[in-house]
Amino acid sequence: MQLPLGPDPRTDDLRRLQALLVQRFGRIERAAAKWRQPEWVLVQGVIGARTKSEVSNAATDRLLRRYGSWEAVAAAPLEELQAELATQTYPNIAAERLKSSLTALVDLRGAVDLSHLAAMETGTAMDWLEQLPGIGRKIAAGVMNASTLDRRALVLDSHHRRILQRMGLVPAKADTARTFAAIMPVMPEEWSAAEFDEHHLLMKKLGQTWCRPSAPDCATCPAQALCATGRVSPGS
Repeated sequence: MQLPLGPDPRTDDLRRLQALLVQRFGRIERAAAKWRQPEWVLVQGVIGARTKSEVSNAATDRLLRRYGSWEAVAAAPLEELQAELATQTYPNIAAERLKSSLTALVDLRGAVDLSHLAAMETGTAMDWLEQLPGIGRKIAAGVMNASTLDRRALVLDSHHRRILQRMGLVPAKADTARTFAAIMPVMPEEWSAAEFDEHHLLMKKLGQTWCRPSAPDCATCPAQALCATGRVSPGS
């Protein structure tokens, strides 16, 4: 007879990690009044590569204010969009991806409208989003989690993915899709969608301060005791 394997220890590691990060950085609570529509989150994600969130947020608001609708943004000349997105790190690429994704959405739905996602299971909705040009797992998860859809989908940026790999919670060198598939089944079941969002933002802070891409400061990292890399690093 095969005995049950029991809970995955990574789940408890995530709970302990979250408590340590909250202790170090404080709580990051999402105000309901600031939740965005899914279409807004999609646009922000598409134009936001390697750009600070506040800059991409302002650019997204600016686009909607100038053109009045996302359909008008989709119809705008590419050169005009490139000029509007001059604040982004890669404005030409951002404009091309934005026009392609919005045009494809209009072709599929007749408008820039993601209201149908509300009736879909989260994984199915993410798969639907990923058929659009320029939409990968990170952006799809953001649309589901960081909008009024309010779903338990984990957004994984490069900081978050790097930390999970160094901790040994996901396979080394896993891409975003593979990391998502590995970590989602062990996320604490009691965490709400807002707590998923808070976890992502706290991990981003950790990646920007201690668990940097090069020269990570393992010796003083608040997550060192939980980290496979940190426990064996010099000075730990």
